[in-house]
Amino acid sequence: MAPPKPTGRGVGHFVAASMSKLHVAIYRMSGGRIGGSAFKAPVLVLTTTGHKTGLKRSIPLLYLPVDASTYAIVGSYAGSDAPPAWAVNLQKTPAAEIQVGSQRLRVQSSIASAQKKAELWPRLVALYPDYQVYQDRTSRDIPVFVLSAA
Repeated sequence: MAPPKPTGRGVGHFVAASMSKLHVAIYRMSGGRIGGSAFKAPVLVLTTTGHKTGLKRSIPLLYLPVDASTYAIVGSYAGSDAPPAWAVNLQKTPAAEIQVGSQRLRVQSSIASAQKKAELWPRLVALYPDYQVYQDRTSRDIPVFVLSAA
């Protein structure tokens, strides 16, 4: 039996949001020395602009380095049929900021083309196998976002 899909609200959402904020704070204070990896994968902090509020929102995410100034992230939301808020924010406002270790970069985001996703997906699944579990769990095509230094 498959685990339940996240609903986005309730106690679990509160706990996840609180842990995310704590992770961001510790990551930033330590320059990524603490919280710079999870599940044997590297972690960056993505800061987007809220599409409804205009407020800056930060979240820790696993990433795949594509080259020296390009990173790939996955909008999986654990296989939910709804996209994560940060993904919606990037679609509305592609300009964002990331922190990789102690380095902060302004980036421009785009959704990977089908061809680029096909190239990156095996590497992303090798990095974190649950990405394929999440894709299999939903009918939504989980997007891969490419973040390029602005």
